[in-house]
Amino acid sequence: MTPPILSVKDVRKSYGRGQNRFDALKGVSLDIDEGESVAIVGKSGSGKSTLMHVLALLDAPTTGSIALEGVDTGTLKGRRLNRTRNKTFGFVFQQFFLTANSSVLENVILPLKIAGVRRGERKRRGIAALEQLELADKARNKAVNLSGGQKQRSVIARALVNNPRIIFADEPTGNLDTTTGGIVEDILFALNRENGITLIVVTHDEDLAARCDRRILIRDGLIVQDSKAVAA
Repeated sequence: MTPPILSVKDVRKSYGRGQNRFDALKGVSLDIDEGESVAIVGKSGSGKSTLMHVLALLDAPTTGSIALEGVDTGTLKGRRLNRTRNKTFGFVFQQFFLTANSSVLENVILPLKIAGVRRGERKRRGIAALEQLELADKARNKAVNLSGGQKQRSVIARALVNNPRIIFADEPTGNLDTTTGGIVEDILFALNRENGITLIVVTHDEDLAARCDRRILIRDGLIVQDSKAVAA
């Protein structure tokens, strides 16, 4: 039987010590299968962003374990951890995190540069990702000159350039108007359906959450509901 792509067992995450200690996650367990689309929802301070950070190996849990395709990620250190994260995950954030005065192509190929991919191959894969997002004509433009929707599509191209197994999207439409946000959502769900990329979305937006296969509600560091989303 194929193991879940992510398996979380009794994960707890605390910050600070003594009287200043804050328990952001208080014992979270869940499995996510490859190809699922999952919405993690909850109020500010509920622990949903902390959960995404530990799932994406951007932060280590205080206790508990996270397995990536059956491999305990606690055994991944240093370069091996960075390489696994860079190769397996793509990230789409509300704040675009684009280098304003670099070209769109330079922003998109950054993960390949980090991975040590050669220049010619970086350019080829970067242009291919931009073509997929219908942005190839903007490859030489500075990121600062893009519209909000174009910036978010550039971020998705950057997330795709390493052929990730999982895309983490943190409020991916939070800075976009309704129409542009809908286009970005359509792109993400098409990648999930057509490419089989597992999609994990952190959002306040119940309409976006309802488009996912599954909705996980977090409150005070605990999962209080885990259900199949029902589209309106």
